[in-house]
Amino acid sequence: MFKNKPVAISSLVVTLITFLFFLPSLGGEFIIQDDSLYIVGNPLIRQFDPDMVAQAFARAHCGWWMPLTWISFAFDYHLWGLNPFGYHLHNMVLHALNAGLVVLIADRLCRQRPIAQAVSHLSAGSYPLFLLFTGLLFGLHPLRVESVAWVAERKDVLNGILAFGAVFLYLGYARAREEQAAGGWWQYGGALLLFALSLMAKGSSVGLAVMLLVLDWYPLERLRRETVWTVVLEKIPFLAAGAASAFATVYFVRENSALVSLEAFPFSQRLVVSGNSLWEYWRLFIFPLGLTPLHVIPDPIPAAYVVKAVAVALLLGWIFCTTRLKWLKATLLCFILPLFPVLGFFQNGDQAYAARFTYLAALAQTFVTAVIIFRLLGKGVLQRRLATVAAVVLLAGSVAFALPLFADWRNTESYWTSIIAREPLAINYKERGRHYFTAGRYNLAIADFSAALERMTRSLEPYAYNLYGYRGEAYRMAGEPEKAVADFTRAIAGLPQPAYYHHRGLALRTLGRTAEAAEDFRRAGPDPGPISWYD
Repeated sequence: MFKNKPVAISSLVVTLITFLFFLPSLGGEFIIQDDSLYIVGNPLIRQFDPDMVAQAFARAHCGWWMPLTWISFAFDYHLWGLNPFGYHLHNMVLHALNAGLVVLIADRLCRQRPIAQAVSHLSAGSYPLFLLFTGLLFGLHPLRVESVAWVAERKDVLNGILAFGAVFLYLGYARAREEQAAGGWWQYGGALLLFALSLMAKGSSVGLAVMLLVLDWYPLERLRRETVWTVVLEKIPFLAAGAASAFATVYFVRENSALVSLEAFPFSQRLVVSGNSLWEYWRLFIFPLGLTPLHVIPDPIPAAYVVKAVAVALLLGWIFCTTRLKWLKATLLCFILPLFPVLGFFQNGDQAYAARFTYLAALAQTFVTAVIIFRLLGKGVLQRRLATVAAVVLLAGSVAFALPLFADWRNTESYWTSIIAREPLAINYKERGRHYFTAGRYNLAIADFSAALERMTRSLEPYAYNLYGYRGEAYRMAGEPEKAVADFTRAIAGLPQPAYYHHRGLALRTLGRTAEAAEDFRRAGPDPGPISWYD
């Protein structure tokens, strides 16, 4: 349809603009949430040699088997040590390349007959604008900030460049099959290799094999030209790689007790949380207001979650059972499949949904949105103006909503403060309090632990002794031993940990109550350890 030079230029421009847009993230520090586990406190990445590579592949680290991500962190440590600048730069480069790759994928999709008809009215001048819009809508969207500005989410952008590369090559392979051209099989092999590598960066691309089958149905329409068995059989290597990755992920996650049990989180609640998540992912793509680094599952689950889950179920049922719109069904499938492993069915932690989970799913959303908007071009003066306004508003809105989010990822304090500003829950005050405690800012820690106790939920209530223990030590370090003794006494009533006895003994000794202090030291034993979070 169009020569490749404008496509290449569009891809390069999108890459450059996306890179420049994320420059504010270079000033970010490591976030104690995962960054401390993956990088600052991870002995695996301290070396960058064949032995480290072997260890990365041989077993899980920090609860996850993602050897390529560990190797990328080891590479950064070899270059930068613990200077976060280099790690952020690495994330930015990968994401900028991904945005440029989205342009190339969009171009290959537009060469398929159904989509080519939808954009056939675009001139040689407006087609590059369509590609620019597609790439920038993906690259600059507020939902991307978390994946780029949070160093630990290297796995998103690294997985992205490999998974997107696999899609790009597969589209080339399908085109070669259609035209009976030579060289198609090397693209098939390259797609399979990149897919397997993507699973080694993050297992979220496990559904890509099924996504390729969806693409075969629409828009590639291979099922009209080839037998179903031919199309399915060539996916067996992809399915086998995905199954192996899924098995490894579940094995290592269960081994580290990362998955929430059905007893603690019943299936009915998982359905509701999953439906709500799908609603929010679409809502945040269209209107990204209320984004926060952590969306915790409320306790109890509110009625609004149920309403949105039911609405999603009804809407999906109506679309798949009554409509004949292949493009809509294919878009929804390519949106849901990458999200399925991170929905509530496989709950890990207490997050309801997260912006980073949309990285792969956004490819379908972004492309179809661009096609819909630019489909209006050429339909009349009014339609062209509406399309232009819609494109400008979407990109301007993305920039306007995304820029303030960089401040959320500046450091650990800004991370938790932004979360509390939007969701002032006990669990969030607890986490910021622990950060202040570790940093020696004891008065701020006292305030946050007190706020957490005031907002105690049923799920956190059995662990209240931890909050009293932390607050007791904060009181002691802040020079208020009487309050420290009271809190340690409450903590001991919940769980008689040696550390609680020892630190209450220190507070009692400060108050001159030496006999009581001696008894507490006796109960604590010779090695009570520091105050920590006890399950």
